[in-house]
Amino acid sequence: MTEGHHFFTSYALVQELLKSKVALVGTIRRNKPELPPKLLQVRQRAALSSLFGFNKNTAAVSYIPKRGRNVLLLSSKHRDPAVTEEEKRKPVIIADYNHCKGGVDNLDKVVGSYSCRRMTHRWPQVLFYNMIDVSAFNAFVLFTAVDPSWKQAKSLRRRLFLEELGRSLVSAKIMRRKHPPRTPAVSIVADIQASAAAPDTGTTASGSAPDTGTTASGSTKKRGLCWMCTGKKKKSTTTCIRCEKFTCREHQIPCCRFCWMN
Repeated sequence: MTEGHHFFTSYALVQELLKSKVALVGTIRRNKPELPPKLLQVRQRAALSSLFGFNKNTAAVSYIPKRGRNVLLLSSKHRDPAVTEEEKRKPVIIADYNHCKGGVDNLDKVVGSYSCRRMTHRWPQVLFYNMIDVSAFNAFVLFTAVDPSWKQAKSLRRRLFLEELGRSLVSAKIMRRKHPPRTPAVSIVADIQASAAAPDTGTTASGSAPDTGTTASGSTKKRGLCWMCTGKKKKSTTTCIRCEKFTCREHQIPCCRFCWMN
Protein backbone atom coordinates (compact mmCIF):
# COMPACT_ATOMS: atom_id res chain seq x y z
CA MET A 1 0.00 0.00 0.00
CA THR A 2 1.17 3.53 -0.69
CA GLU A 3 0.00 6.87 0.73
CA GLY A 4 -0.60 9.76 -1.65
CA HIS A 5 -0.29 13.53 -1.42
CA HIS A 6 -3.47 15.39 -2.33
CA PHE A 7 -1.76 17.20 -5.24
CA PHE A 8 -1.15 13.89 -7.02
CA THR A 9 -3.98 11.62 -5.84
CA SER A 10 -6.49 10.95 -8.61
CA TYR A 11 -8.72 8.19 -9.90
CA ALA A 12 -6.42 7.69 -12.91
CA LEU A 13 -3.43 7.21 -10.58
CA VAL A 14 -5.36 4.63 -8.54
CA GLN A 15 -6.14 2.62 -11.66
CA GLU A 16 -2.54 2.80 -12.87
CA LEU A 17 -1.20 1.57 -9.51
CA LEU A 18 -3.71 -1.27 -9.40
CA LYS A 19 -2.17 -2.62 -12.61
CA SER A 20 1.02 -3.14 -10.57
CA LYS A 21 -1.00 -4.57 -7.65
CA VAL A 22 -0.33 -1.50 -5.47
CA ALA A 23 -3.13 -0.04 -3.36
CA LEU A 24 -3.38 3.68 -2.68
CA VAL A 25 -4.90 5.60 0.21
CA GLY A 26 -4.59 9.38 0.00
CA THR A 27 -6.25 12.72 0.41
CA ILE A 28 -7.67 14.23 -2.77
CA ARG A 29 -8.42 17.82 -3.75
CA ARG A 30 -12.04 18.86 -4.10
CA ASN A 31 -11.54 20.17 -7.65
CA LYS A 32 -11.01 16.67 -9.09
CA PRO A 33 -13.75 15.99 -11.67
CA GLU A 34 -14.08 12.31 -10.72
CA LEU A 35 -15.53 13.12 -7.28
CA PRO A 36 -19.33 12.75 -6.94
CA PRO A 37 -21.04 16.12 -6.26
CA LYS A 38 -22.68 14.78 -3.09
CA LEU A 39 -19.26 14.27 -1.47
CA LEU A 40 -18.46 17.96 -2.01
CA GLN A 41 -21.55 19.28 -0.27
CA VAL A 42 -20.84 20.57 3.24
CA ARG A 43 -24.00 22.48 4.12
CA GLN A 44 -26.62 20.76 6.29
CA ARG A 45 -24.18 18.00 7.20
CA ALA A 46 -23.55 17.28 10.85
CA ALA A 47 -20.12 17.39 12.39
CA LEU A 48 -18.31 14.02 12.65
CA SER A 49 -20.49 12.59 9.85
CA SER A 50 -19.14 10.51 6.97
CA LEU A 51 -20.37 9.94 3.43
CA PHE A 52 -18.99 7.12 1.28
CA GLY A 53 -18.92 6.39 -2.43
CA PHE A 54 -17.87 3.13 -4.10
CA ASN A 55 -17.30 1.62 -7.51
CA LYS A 56 -15.84 -1.76 -8.50
CA ASN A 57 -12.31 -1.13 -7.10
CA THR A 58 -12.21 2.34 -5.52
CA ALA A 59 -13.73 3.98 -2.46
CA ALA A 60 -14.14 7.69 -1.69
CA VAL A 61 -15.09 9.22 1.64
CA SER A 62 -16.11 12.66 2.80
CA TYR A 63 -15.65 13.33 6.52
CA ILE A 64 -16.77 16.45 8.37
CA PRO A 65 -14.45 16.91 11.41
CA LYS A 66 -16.23 20.19 12.25
CA ARG A 67 -18.91 22.32 10.64
CA GLY A 68 -17.76 23.90 7.36
CA ARG A 69 -14.73 21.64 6.83
CA ASN A 70 -14.63 18.69 4.46
CA VAL A 71 -11.88 16.03 4.37
CA LEU A 72 -11.82 13.95 1.17
CA LEU A 73 -9.91 10.70 0.69
CA LEU A 74 -9.60 8.13 -2.06
CA SER A 75 -8.75 4.48 -1.44
CA SER A 76 -8.35 1.31 -3.46
CA LYS A 77 -7.80 -0.78 -0.32
CA HIS A 78 -11.09 -0.41 1.54
CA ARG A 79 -14.41 -1.87 0.42
CA ASP A 80 -16.85 -1.09 3.25
CA PRO A 81 -18.14 2.11 4.99
CA ALA A 82 -16.56 1.29 8.35
CA VAL A 83 -15.92 3.94 11.01
CA THR A 84 -13.88 3.76 14.20
CA GLU A 85 -15.50 3.46 17.60
CA GLU A 86 -13.64 6.43 19.06
CA GLU A 87 -15.32 9.68 20.01
CA LYS A 88 -14.68 11.41 16.66
CA ARG A 89 -15.97 8.39 14.69
CA LYS A 90 -13.42 8.74 11.91
CA PRO A 91 -13.75 6.47 8.88
CA VAL A 92 -11.35 3.53 8.87
CA ILE A 93 -9.92 4.93 5.62
CA ILE A 94 -8.76 8.06 7.46
CA ALA A 95 -7.45 6.03 10.40
CA ASP A 96 -5.31 3.92 8.07
CA TYR A 97 -4.14 7.03 6.23
CA ASN A 98 -3.06 8.72 9.48
CA HIS A 99 -1.24 5.55 10.53
CA CYS A 100 0.85 5.43 7.32
CA LYS A 101 1.37 9.09 6.40
CA GLY A 102 4.34 9.46 8.74
CA GLY A 103 6.58 7.85 6.12
CA VAL A 104 5.96 10.62 3.58
CA ASP A 105 6.27 13.34 6.23
CA ASN A 106 9.57 11.91 7.43
CA LEU A 107 10.86 11.68 3.85
CA ASP A 108 10.01 15.34 3.25
CA LYS A 109 11.86 16.23 6.46
CA VAL A 110 15.08 14.34 5.75
CA VAL A 111 15.16 15.40 2.10
CA GLY A 112 14.84 19.02 3.18
CA SER A 113 17.94 18.70 5.38
CA TYR A 114 20.29 17.93 2.47
CA SER A 115 18.86 18.92 -0.90
CA CYS A 116 20.16 19.81 -4.35
CA ARG A 117 17.14 22.00 -5.06
CA ARG A 118 17.58 25.49 -6.50
CA MET A 119 15.12 28.31 -7.05
CA THR A 120 13.37 27.82 -10.37
CA HIS A 121 10.01 28.49 -12.03
CA ARG A 122 10.25 25.45 -14.32
CA TRP A 123 8.23 22.56 -12.90
CA PRO A 124 10.17 19.80 -14.77
CA GLN A 125 13.32 21.03 -13.08
CA VAL A 126 11.61 20.96 -9.67
CA LEU A 127 10.55 17.37 -10.33
CA PHE A 128 14.09 16.48 -11.42
CA TYR A 129 15.59 17.95 -8.22
CA ASN A 130 13.12 15.99 -6.10
CA MET A 131 13.95 12.76 -7.96
CA ILE A 132 17.64 13.24 -7.17
CA ASP A 133 16.96 14.00 -3.49
CA VAL A 134 14.68 10.98 -3.01
CA SER A 135 17.00 8.66 -4.95
CA ALA A 136 20.00 9.77 -2.88
CA PHE A 137 18.12 9.11 0.37
CA ASN A 138 16.96 5.70 -0.86
CA ALA A 139 20.56 4.88 -1.77
CA PHE A 140 21.67 5.83 1.75
CA VAL A 141 19.00 3.59 3.32
CA LEU A 142 19.97 0.61 1.15
CA PHE A 143 23.71 1.16 1.64
CA THR A 144 23.49 1.32 5.44
CA ALA A 145 21.17 -1.72 5.46
CA VAL A 146 23.81 -3.74 3.60
CA ASP A 147 26.70 -2.36 5.67
CA PRO A 148 25.34 -1.21 9.08
CA SER A 149 28.84 -0.72 10.49
CA TRP A 150 29.82 1.92 7.91
CA LYS A 151 30.92 5.05 9.84
CA GLN A 152 28.62 4.01 12.67
CA ALA A 153 30.44 6.24 15.16
CA LYS A 154 29.81 9.36 13.06
CA SER A 155 26.80 11.54 13.79
CA LEU A 156 26.50 12.86 10.22
CA ARG A 157 26.50 9.56 8.34
CA ARG A 158 24.09 10.71 5.67
CA ARG A 159 26.11 13.83 4.93
CA LEU A 160 29.30 11.79 4.59
CA PHE A 161 27.48 9.34 2.33
CA LEU A 162 26.20 12.15 0.08
CA GLU A 163 29.71 13.60 -0.18
CA GLU A 164 31.12 10.25 -1.28
CA LEU A 165 28.18 9.67 -3.61
CA GLY A 166 28.66 13.05 -5.28
CA ARG A 167 32.40 12.51 -5.63
CA SER A 168 31.91 9.07 -7.19
CA LEU A 169 29.38 10.46 -9.69
CA VAL A 170 31.65 13.27 -10.94
CA SER A 171 35.09 11.65 -10.64
CA ALA A 172 34.93 9.97 -14.05
CA LYS A 173 34.00 13.26 -15.71
CA ILE A 174 36.70 15.17 -13.84
CA MET A 175 39.40 12.69 -14.85
CA ARG A 176 38.57 13.33 -18.50
CA ARG A 177 39.01 17.10 -18.13
CA LYS A 178 42.20 18.47 -19.60
CA HIS A 179 41.69 21.99 -18.25
CA PRO A 180 40.48 22.80 -14.72
CA PRO A 181 37.65 25.32 -14.24
CA ARG A 182 38.29 28.96 -13.36
CA THR A 183 36.08 28.75 -10.29
CA PRO A 184 36.60 27.90 -6.61
CA ALA A 185 35.94 24.27 -7.59
CA VAL A 186 39.42 24.14 -9.12
CA SER A 187 40.87 22.80 -5.86
CA ILE A 188 38.39 19.90 -5.83
CA VAL A 189 39.20 19.06 -9.43
CA ALA A 190 42.94 19.15 -8.70
CA ASP A 191 42.56 16.92 -5.63
CA ILE A 192 40.59 14.28 -7.54
CA GLN A 193 43.01 14.28 -10.45
CA ALA A 194 46.02 14.15 -8.13
CA SER A 195 44.55 11.24 -6.13
CA ALA A 196 44.50 9.16 -9.31
CA ALA A 197 48.14 9.94 -10.18
CA ALA A 198 50.29 6.93 -10.97
CA PRO A 199 53.02 6.71 -8.28
CA ASP A 200 55.62 5.19 -10.59
CA THR A 201 55.36 7.67 -13.46
CA GLY A 202 54.51 10.81 -11.52
CA THR A 203 51.65 11.69 -13.88
CA THR A 204 47.91 11.71 -13.40
CA ALA A 205 45.48 9.35 -15.08
CA SER A 206 44.70 12.06 -17.61
CA GLY A 207 48.36 12.41 -18.52
CA SER A 208 48.93 15.82 -16.91
CA ALA A 209 51.78 16.79 -14.65
CA PRO A 210 51.51 16.15 -10.90
CA ASP A 211 49.99 18.81 -8.68
CA THR A 212 52.66 21.26 -7.47
CA GLY A 213 50.36 23.93 -6.10
CA THR A 214 49.75 25.48 -9.54
CA THR A 215 47.09 24.09 -11.88
CA ALA A 216 47.37 23.84 -15.66
CA SER A 217 45.53 27.12 -16.09
CA GLY A 218 47.79 28.82 -13.58
CA SER A 219 45.21 29.16 -10.79
CA THR A 220 46.69 29.03 -7.29
CA LYS A 221 45.35 29.40 -3.79
CA LYS A 222 47.76 32.28 -3.15
CA ARG A 223 47.22 35.86 -4.33
CA GLY A 224 49.77 38.18 -5.84
CA LEU A 225 50.07 41.53 -7.61
CA CYS A 226 49.71 41.55 -11.39
CA TRP A 227 53.16 42.20 -12.88
CA MET A 228 51.70 43.92 -15.96
CA CYS A 229 49.65 46.59 -14.19
CA THR A 230 51.33 50.00 -14.54
CA GLY A 231 49.25 52.03 -12.12
CA LYS A 232 47.59 50.57 -9.07
CA LYS A 233 48.42 46.91 -9.25
CA LYS A 234 45.53 44.46 -8.96
CA LYS A 235 45.68 41.25 -6.97
CA SER A 236 45.02 37.95 -8.70
CA THR A 237 45.10 34.22 -7.96
CA THR A 238 45.91 33.34 -11.58
CA THR A 239 49.44 32.96 -12.93
CA CYS A 240 50.77 32.61 -16.45
CA ILE A 241 51.16 28.96 -17.47
CA ARG A 242 54.66 29.65 -18.81
CA CYS A 243 56.37 32.34 -16.74
CA GLU A 244 54.20 31.63 -13.65
CA LYS A 245 53.82 35.36 -12.86
CA PHE A 246 50.58 36.68 -11.41
CA THR A 247 48.28 38.29 -14.00
CA CYS A 248 44.94 39.98 -13.42
CA ARG A 249 41.90 39.33 -15.58
CA GLU A 250 42.51 42.50 -17.61
CA HIS A 251 45.86 41.20 -18.83
CA GLN A 252 44.79 37.61 -19.50
CA ILE A 253 44.25 36.37 -23.07
CA PRO A 254 41.70 33.61 -23.80
CA CYS A 255 43.20 30.63 -25.55
CA CYS A 256 41.59 27.67 -27.29
CA ARG A 257 42.46 24.10 -26.33
CA PHE A 258 44.53 23.50 -29.48
CA CYS A 259 46.72 26.60 -28.99
CA TRP A 260 47.08 25.89 -25.28
CA MET A 261 48.38 22.38 -25.96
CA ASN A 262 50.84 23.70 -28.53
